[in-house]
Amino acid sequence: MADDDGFPPGDGPTSGISVTLTTGTLQAIRERVGKRGVSAYLEKAAQRQIERDNLDELIAEFDKVHGPADPEAVAAKRTRLTGGTAGAGAAA
Repeated sequence: MADDDGFPPGDGPTSGISVTLTTGTLQAIRERVGKRGVSAYLEKAAQRQIERDNLDELIAEFDKVHGPADPEAVAAKRTRLTGGTAGAGAAA
């Protein structure tokens, strides 16, 4: 697989693989994107997961160096960003 080296997520040639999903997950994807949109949907989902994994690693490294964020400071900044809307972004 040396031809696959050096490409960031979302870049490079496409490659076919076999993926196993539960029936319910596959049905939900097909309901959203149709039968022919499954690969593109899974590609975008994988890219988002890689972004989240990278962000988790970045946060963990930051916490290791600087300590965890102060929950009160985070809440205050969330209030400023959301214009004081209660609960906005709390599920993030």
